[in-house]
Amino acid sequence: MGVSASHPKSEMNGRRGFGVIIVLVSALFFSTAGVFTKGIASDAWTIIAWRAVFAAILGIGYLVVTGSLRHEWRQMGWSSVAVSIVYASGTAAFIPAFKLTSIANVVLIWGTGPLVAAAIAWLWFREEMPKRFFLACLMVCIGVVIITFGSFGGVNLFGDMLALWMTVMMAIMMAIYRRYPQTPAVLPIIIGGIILVPAGFMVTTPLAASGVQIALCGGFALTFLVASVTLAIGSRHLAPGETALIGLSEIPYAILLAGLIIGTIPTAETVIGGAFVLTAVIWYQMTNFKTYPPPA
Repeated sequence: MGVSASHPKSEMNGRRGFGVIIVLVSALFFSTAGVFTKGIASDAWTIIAWRAVFAAILGIGYLVVTGSLRHEWRQMGWSSVAVSIVYASGTAAFIPAFKLTSIANVVLIWGTGPLVAAAIAWLWFREEMPKRFFLACLMVCIGVVIITFGSFGGVNLFGDMLALWMTVMMAIMMAIYRRYPQTPAVLPIIIGGIILVPAGFMVTTPLAASGVQIALCGGFALTFLVASVTLAIGSRHLAPGETALIGLSEIPYAILLAGLIIGTIPTAETVIGGAFVLTAVIWYQMTNFKTYPPPA
């Protein structure tokens, strides 16, 4: 009896350990976005256009290989259209944000995403929120103000605002998936990227980019696909909130990569404001994890 009783618990711990590792891998791949954007010499809209083209090719290939293409197509609906539009709006801000401000500022502002998503759910679904949620939001607001304060008077401020817009758009997308869980995961994102391709050709000349720059955009798209797929796989084995908590490891990954590859060092305002943001989000997510056990 002792062996058979402990087996389910051991199996559950094994699945949770697998989920943690996969989400950490996902965060590592997501953290390369800033380095790719800063490292590719082409302008932001050239990167947006080519990244979308490669992401569409790779994404469709993934759906075909996994046999999910027909299922996702059948599940397409108004919520999918909303996801595509919101994702396109967020991506249009995401790449330029990295070009206009520091990687540290973008990823720290992006780190507020879980709380922004919870706030949208509270406003939209009227989900009941504990007092600790509002305290965490206050701390995050203080942190973001400190981060952006260091950008006043320079081009970085516009980049910070784009990062904030991107975060709000991605949080709305999370809320849509929560409200309409039947919404497909891959096709709406592919369509959202394709929406931006004509805009890229109107704003700039993507075909003028060198072969090396185009190849780097392809690598950018590949890392995004790997990050998205591994996140989806890993989150199935973790409790609500735990995925977001582990995913925050993207922030130190991104700042470390920026320092090692590009040689950028965060400002004092970014460090202080980032401490407020990380403390608030980690504390809130940890309290959520205690509330919701890992899936059986």
